[in-house]
Amino acid sequence: MSASTRINASLRRAASAVTKGIFDITHNSVALIGLSVLFAGVVLMARPELRQISEVTLFGWLQERQVTVTGMLGDSDASDRATAADPKELPKQQAAVAFWLSKKYRVAPEPISALVSEAYDAGARAKVDPTLILAVMAIESGFNPFAQSSVGAQGLMQVMTKIHSDKYETFGGKFAAFDPLANLRVGVKVLKDCIQMAGSVEGGLRYYVGAANLENDNGYAEKVMVEYGRLQQVATGRSVPLTSPQTVSVPVPAIESLAPAEASPLASNDHATTVAMVSR
Repeated sequence: MSASTRINASLRRAASAVTKGIFDITHNSVALIGLSVLFAGVVLMARPELRQISEVTLFGWLQERQVTVTGMLGDSDASDRATAADPKELPKQQAAVAFWLSKKYRVAPEPISALVSEAYDAGARAKVDPTLILAVMAIESGFNPFAQSSVGAQGLMQVMTKIHSDKYETFGGKFAAFDPLANLRVGVKVLKDCIQMAGSVEGGLRYYVGAANLENDNGYAEKVMVEYGRLQQVATGRSVPLTSPQTVSVPVPAIESLAPAEASPLASNDHATTVAMVSR
């Protein structure tokens, strides 16, 4: 056997030995990793507190990595929490109201659509015309969920949170005043009570704004009634300009007649009770 042949044979044997060694090391490493993962899984299943710590640590690392890559911290649940709806999925009447309000108050149609839908649902439950609810919202806050008056009325329907804090307990507390849907539901409850006390829509609006015992309400009830009339026309499919003369006719009652047992209007001079009911 020549020298070159012997060298080639030696090289092949060496290569074969190296390849086998690498395979054995890799195989053993994979097995070791598998055993480690299995062991870690058993430990985490047996020790829930360790699993929780691991999840928090991993989530924190992923958030840091996201900030490093994108420059901002994301939140996968943000879309679910957003008060928004596709106006194209609303009934025709509600969609027409949503688009009209969106244009007039320069608010995106998606959040307005969610509020319109909720106003119709809440109105049906409380037997209050949904377009009246939306008219109050429009005059009170212009659909700003974070609005606050000088006397402390807050949110979309400018409910006095301090007076009606008990009504927010169902929603988790007073900060729910700035949640659009929670504020809307509480506002509808207050509005319904005010209308019942006054015995009429316009009288109820005076209670709502806290002017039941005053000589005038600075035109508040008239403004709401004008917007109410416009929204009723929009809901029936009529073309209504975004601004129109300050005259309105509202033939449809805002609240259905209640059974005698349910109706308990309070005297207008019962100031203590009135203060407890009005929005501000």
